[in-house]
Amino acid sequence: MFGNVKFSKLALLTGSFMLCAQVANALETTAKNVILVDYDTGEYLYAKDANKRIPPASMSKLMTVYMIFEKLKDGSLSLDDTFTVSENAWRKGGAASGGSTMFLPIGAKVRVEDLLKGIIIQSGNDACIVAAENLAGSEENFAKEMTEKAHQLGMNDSTFANATGLPHPDHRMSVEDLSKLARHIIADFPQFYHLFSEKEFVYNNIRQGNRNPLLYSMPYADGLKTGHTEEAGFCLTASAKKGDRRLISVMTGLSSNKERSEEAEKVMNWGFREFDNYKLLSKGTEITEIPVIYGQQDSVRLIVDQDVLKTIPKNRVNGVKITAVYDKPVKAPVTMGQELGTVRIEIPESEAVEIPLVAAYSVGKVGLWGRITSNLKYLISGVE
Repeated sequence: MFGNVKFSKLALLTGSFMLCAQVANALETTAKNVILVDYDTGEYLYAKDANKRIPPASMSKLMTVYMIFEKLKDGSLSLDDTFTVSENAWRKGGAASGGSTMFLPIGAKVRVEDLLKGIIIQSGNDACIVAAENLAGSEENFAKEMTEKAHQLGMNDSTFANATGLPHPDHRMSVEDLSKLARHIIADFPQFYHLFSEKEFVYNNIRQGNRNPLLYSMPYADGLKTGHTEEAGFCLTASAKKGDRRLISVMTGLSSNKERSEEAEKVMNWGFREFDNYKLLSKGTEITEIPVIYGQQDSVRLIVDQDVLKTIPKNRVNGVKITAVYDKPVKAPVTMGQELGTVRIEIPESEAVEIPLVAAYSVGKVGLWGRITSNLKYLISGVE
């Protein structure tokens, strides 16, 4: 008979995650579009107009960097390869354009590693255009590839018209998409992520500092990218790791570099202060044991097939409730890993989570005489 049963075997585990106190204090920020995400769980701690398609300014250079990282990872490109600086890249992205630049001279051959540093640390528009032209033939072609890759990564609110983030009506992202992109960069390319925490880079005898303000004000901040245009305001995609926890925040629409720095630090500190990650269940944890009809064994143990890590406010009035939902009994044969129910995890003021309950091992089916014996047993015992 199908039932919704609290399993006693995990009573102590459930009790250990009761969070008794007030709900996390509300956050206020002057940023127009904001998202704060826990890196490990992917859960949103705070969101404000997070799905709105906005001009991302130079934060979209993260997509340009992703495209380069991907080619480095698959071996089609190396850090020592060189790209040639075209006159177009020099004119559109050089010092005369008025935007951020790596100061690349026309005709220069630049190592890919230096271009990456020029994009990440110096926010060089010229470096982005050089990479786009050499990888895709033109910046326009590269932008199409960026859009295609973004959609493959689940960034459905993103379309790119260039490799730089310079103003264009068709160049749009959401802060949610930027947070997804940041997670991918950190997870997919750990061998290159250190570049985002480098505070300065010297090229052509010109020293430029990293524009990320959190690298100077928060000792545990280590990335990712600033942005600024008149339409977008002052923006930042940031990441910080404190102990075992990493948070990613994205914000746009700040009025000054000072306000960007203050709001970004405030949002990050709020996330670390008010929330923590709790391992509610471990892969292989036995939840319950249920009878097996016509089985070579009388019962089978049910386990969870994955770790369950949740980001929860440190202070909650109510506790976490864990409930097993399953059919009882089950007919043989049973295959190891077969889904036979779910574990429902209810977290205050959050959507419930359901995790599969699976058989810990296989149980074969008995022969004819065994089935007759089982039928007699169930008739006598009255088990449904």
